[in-house]
Amino acid sequence: MLRLIARRVLLSIPLLVAVTAITFFLQSLIPGDPARSLLGGSATQEQLDALRQTLHLDQPVLIQYRDYLAGVLHGDLGRSIFTGEDVGQTLANRLPVSLSLIIGGTVVALLIGILLGVLSATRGRAVARFVDVFSLVGGALPNFWVGLILASFFAVTLLLLPATGYVPFEFSPSLWASSLILPVAALSLSGIATIAKVVRDGISTAMTQDFIRTLRAAGVPRRVLIWRHALRNSAVSLVTVVGVIFVASLSGTILVENVFVLPGLGSLAVTATSRQDIPVIQGVALAFTIVTIVVNLLVDVSYGLLNPKVRTR
Repeated sequence: MLRLIARRVLLSIPLLVAVTAITFFLQSLIPGDPARSLLGGSATQEQLDALRQTLHLDQPVLIQYRDYLAGVLHGDLGRSIFTGEDVGQTLANRLPVSLSLIIGGTVVALLIGILLGVLSATRGRAVARFVDVFSLVGGALPNFWVGLILASFFAVTLLLLPATGYVPFEFSPSLWASSLILPVAALSLSGIATIAKVVRDGISTAMTQDFIRTLRAAGVPRRVLIWRHALRNSAVSLVTVVGVIFVASLSGTILVENVFVLPGLGSLAVTATSRQDIPVIQGVALAFTIVTIVVNLLVDVSYGLLNPKVRTR
């Protein structure tokens, strides 16, 4: 297991370098001039040239990337071109918002998905068909569209929940929770559908196996067979799916955070891209990549704990 973890960590290093390089060179191809965006259309050529020199935008892309990578290795992610704020501090301030949204959406998807999957596998064809339809619809609907519908109904029509904004947990736990209910619901819908289908298929397969028949013949109650034994048959697949849902939610936050005006990494990415704020774009891409690597590592460790064969590799 330790060798597996060490191998994954070592493989993550070239991945981080590759992601930063690809992001850096792709953003250099985006039309526009950050200096002109910052100074406005009335700026003189001398002012533009001076700002480009200050921001090192007058240097070749390879030199810019070399300097950026050297800064990252020393823990310096640079400063925002537009606000002058330290990128690392900005990411640290916004990351808890995105993680609250992603973790909340994943947990909700896991709990409701497992419940629907168990009901679908044990309550007959009608429930199974409902889950099939729900999985199809839930997987097809864009989460930002779901967010708009939820905000329109629960916030605008019923006035039950806030439509936009975010309240920090340390300010008010109850207001923090209420500000996340709608975005978490919007982000979790497709995950619920996926998990429900995985759990249903796993339980349906397990209930036909010999060890379940043996336990049933021994008088083990049906609910114990389902929740303790058959559900365990879905554990390995479930861990993988949860990891995929968590990582997919990273991209989902880009739209959901903008719909609900949440100050997370997703909304920061949109703002930085529209402004061509290169250091911030790089910082968000790096943060997303690190979160993805950590989640995949946790999935590998969990898979190893559930599958002893992996531990010995």
